[in-house]
Amino acid sequence: MTDVRDPETATTPEPSAPFEQRNRRVAAVAFVRGAALLPVIVVLLIVGSIVSPVFFTVSNLAEVGQQSSALGVAVVGEALIIMVGGMDLSLESTYGLAPMVAAWLMVGTAQFGLGTRWSPAAGILALLAVGLIVGLINGVMIVKCRLNGFIFTLAMTIILYGFQDGIVNGQSLYDLPSAFSYVGAAYWGQVPVSVVVTAAIFIGVGLFLRYHRIGREIYAVGGNREAARAAGIRVDRIRIGVYVAGGMLAAIGGMMEAGRTSAVASTQGYSEGIIFYIFAAAVIGGVSLKGGRGGMLGCACGVVLIGLVQNILDLGNVNNYWIQAMIGGVILVALIMARVIGGEVQAE
Repeated sequence: MTDVRDPETATTPEPSAPFEQRNRRVAAVAFVRGAALLPVIVVLLIVGSIVSPVFFTVSNLAEVGQQSSALGVAVVGEALIIMVGGMDLSLESTYGLAPMVAAWLMVGTAQFGLGTRWSPAAGILALLAVGLIVGLINGVMIVKCRLNGFIFTLAMTIILYGFQDGIVNGQSLYDLPSAFSYVGAAYWGQVPVSVVVTAAIFIGVGLFLRYHRIGREIYAVGGNREAARAAGIRVDRIRIGVYVAGGMLAAIGGMMEAGRTSAVASTQGYSEGIIFYIFAAAVIGGVSLKGGRGGMLGCACGVVLIGLVQNILDLGNVNNYWIQAMIGGVILVALIMARVIGGEVQAE
């Protein structure tokens, strides 16, 4: 008898053998894609040591790690969304709005806050709630209402930035509670806490994608949405879920950046154009814009590569007006080198 259950409401069965075989191939390809950037990173390390004797000092490398950590957490969120065949431009505004709302509720009016003096724990919950709500709105409107993901999240980017700038009249909030700033500012010995947390997120998400049923379903949905639906996977729930996860990860990244700078600027996120670096790190790390392919090793390498390039240019006293062009050029070269080194498995 034919099974007429609605695949969106039925109990999700374990993925079939073809999906398991595909996931193993995806994992192998993701590893090769990620490893393909390692030679590029080695070249950058050599260049950095030549450019400045300060480059290989512990303090400098720790600073690179701390500066790259916030971006790295946001990259994880975007990578998950891309893996299911979507995109979210609004992560850069969530990266700014979530810590802005939290800080606005925590600091006094003298620091341009609301003056309610929320505790750091309540502020962090508010920050996560902003990320969750924004991700949920994006997911529902794109998945259930079938709005164009690019246009909708572009509009959300502008709306969220408007809120971020408007609630503080363009001011920067400062004098943040130390507990709120801890992850972004504190060190364990000579290692930034943000680096440890970001590494844990990359490793945790990588293991989740590789071994958890939902992680394997993310690849299946991105690879062939209709086939995944036919196999009993709750496609809409998976897609909405990754938008929510992406929003919350962007909020955490924004909190790290606020802790590192000891303030939340009205320009954080949107005006800095971090979405370009987020996409660059994910794509050069091997995440396919078509969905269904990618891994955390490659994304981590992409983040490290961008951080090293920025640091080398700073140490080399490159004219600020040329830094963006040079970073873009290095990203293109890195992408080409990763394709060449990765061979056929890199081809889209």
